[in-house]
Amino acid sequence: MEYPEKLQEIVQLFEHLPDEEKRESLVSYSLTTKNFEPKDGEKFDLEDVRKDEECADTVGVFLQVDGEGRSHFRMTLGPQVQTLTKAMAAILCKGLEGVTPKAVMELASDFVPKIVGAQLVRVRSQTTYYILSRMKGICKVWSDRKRANPTSSI
Repeated sequence: MEYPEKLQEIVQLFEHLPDEEKRESLVSYSLTTKNFEPKDGEKFDLEDVRKDEECADTVGVFLQVDGEGRSHFRMTLGPQVQTLTKAMAAILCKGLEGVTPKAVMELASDFVPKIVGAQLVRVRSQTTYYILSRMKGICKVWSDRKRANPTSSI
């Protein structure tokens, strides 16, 4: 399966690691989530901040689509958000940087077990796919609004 270039690099980094090293790398990624928070003065086309049943705390997904149609994501994560969710947020913000909203919506989720490992996917299935589903959702809303009003800058 072909993934966006930045995501492909992350998948390749993880997929051949033993499970213990995958977990260590996930913890390292989880510590970088501050890098993907909205910066002062940033403007977004859509903001989706809420606490869902599948998540331990509030998660904010922020989408900005530039003039060339490329997505830029930011995230806010409440203090109770689990390490795995934090790691996936950082991985996906980095891996999907500059990808079109359409490509995000069409992205197959089969890369997730390659990153987190089959064991964690089984134990934490909701958590492992949660951030990706939120990112796809905000892209769909953006796309639907754009289709309804093509001349708008949303």
